Formats: sequence, C-alpha cells, structure tokens
Amino acid sequence: MAGGPLDGTALVLAAAKASVSGERLPDLADRAQGLLGPRLPEYGRRYECAHAEESAAVFFVEAGHWADLGEEMALEEREWQALRRVHATHLRELGEDLDRSEEFETALELREAVVIGKGRD
Repeated sequence: MAGGPLDGTALVLAAAKASVSGERLPDLADRAQGLLGPRLPEYGRRYECAHAEESAAVFFVEAGHWADLGEEMALEEREWQALRRVHATHLRELGEDLDRSEEFETALELREAVVIGKGRD
C-alpha cells in the first residue's frame, strides 16, 4: 500500500505543506518503510514507543533523526523534511483519536516521530 502504515489524511496534510508532490510522498514513505521495517526490534529497544497497535508502532526519536535517515537514504533535504512532517502529522492525528493531542504535541517540541509498520503487504 502506498504510504505504508501512514494515515492517508497525514499524507494529504503533509503533502500540502511539503515541497514534494503528493504523488511522490507515498513513494518516499514506502521507501523509508523498506529501511525502517527491519529495524523495528532495534527501535523497540532504543526508543520510547508512543503508541503501538497491530499494524504499526510510533516511536519518539531524537531531533535530527530524520536528517540522518535522509542522508542514509541519499534524499534531498526537502524529501526527508517531507517524511519527517508526514510522520509527525500521523502522530498528531493519532493523538486526536486517542485524546492524547497535548501529550504528543509537547513531545514533538523536543523530539521527532517515526512510524514503523509491523508487516509488509
């Protein structure tokens, strides 16, 4: 599925603010999931899990994490910035659903979010 475990609304909202096209962002998200998926156990040991469900887990990571991932993936700054934005937007949408908006918003002031799917379709 294009965009992996990321919420479709998050993709639309992030694409509207990103300098990456709405068609390109789901492909970038899928590419990031290809890198992140195998690292799920490592993220589970290393980072705070903000929320987990059957299909995905969301982690709080240090600021600059997406810049590092972008470098590893050989992305342009605008591309990794778009990925950072869509993962944060996913967390914000989740916060609204879980009545944890304030908690997640506060956490995003200091950290970044990474959403990792638990299985590949």
